Amino acid sequence: MKHAISRCLLATCVAAAATAAHADTLRMAHFWPSGSEVNQEIFEAWAASLEEATDGAVSVENYPSQTLGPSDQAYQGAVNGISDIAITMQGYTSGRFPLSEIVQLPGVSASASQGSCVLQSLYDEGLISDEYDDVKVLYMFATGPAYLHTRGDELQTPDDLRGLRIRRPSDVAGEMLERLGAQPMGMPAPDIYTSMQRGVMDGLSFPWQAMKTFGINELAEYHLEVPYYTGVAMAVMNLDSYERLAPEVQEAIDAHTGMEWAARAGEVYDRLDHEGREEAVEQGGTIHTVDDPLNDPDWAEPLQEGTERYLTRLEERGIDNARDVHARALELSEGCRS
Repeated sequence: MKHAISRCLLATCVAAAATAAHADTLRMAHFWPSGSEVNQEIFEAWAASLEEATDGAVSVENYPSQTLGPSDQAYQGAVNGISDIAITMQGYTSGRFPLSEIVQLPGVSASASQGSCVLQSLYDEGLISDEYDDVKVLYMFATGPAYLHTRGDELQTPDDLRGLRIRRPSDVAGEMLERLGAQPMGMPAPDIYTSMQRGVMDGLSFPWQAMKTFGINELAEYHLEVPYYTGVAMAVMNLDSYERLAPEVQEAIDAHTGMEWAARAGEVYDRLDHEGREEAVEQGGTIHTVDDPLNDPDWAEPLQEGTERYLTRLEERGIDNARDVHARALELSEGCRS
């Protein structure tokens, strides 16, 4: 009986190994920490759902924290096959996704769910899809509004920003920060904690979720809730990696794309924004809020100027439909309001 059990177990192991050998393994790369809720509740949940839907025909290997390359090279890494799937922010590749980054402009989105709906809708309607011709888009999503957080310098008006070194998450955010008088600095999210701790920069632009995810609440003393910018992100797949899969696996991946997963991501981000703000309050941070910046006497003019400057710059690049996309984004924001 003992040997029979051993043979049975061995046979089971061999069968499992054979199954694994025939499974398609997809490498998924991103910059979020492995222990973060974003990684676990969105990216790992997506991978687990796909594996279940394919009965194990697909195995997803997760590479968080830039382990397959820096965040600003993640999209090109997916194009070139360094990863099979890349999840990153459009703003990390300056100027490559100009129409997509319109969703970042003030007044388009007030929550992660709303921004995710707007961004995914623009893609589904074909208004920004040409920017992703070299990959297969899985889903898109947005963060909640990015606010301003500083260490040592209290912010309440645009004048308080003058001369401060503020980390900018994207070209659009940098445009706004310049109009507000700050000195924008480019820097990947995982490098922020050390830079702020060492005094390399005075503050940063982050949604509440990211303040919690990257541990910045413990460094920042002052927070200004002025929704001048929203981060946008994408999950994309290498075209060859998709094409080599069996048709039934491709169908399973297709079923894991689009608005359903954009909405899931938005819901996770909304909850984490709430938790991130609560954490800042618990740690004694000072929070000031600008409820309606586009109609605020201090903030309206620089934010409107920043929006106009960005759209004009796109037109100067020959992107003639920039204002049409912006107008459609504003229309969608009404229907996407959560």
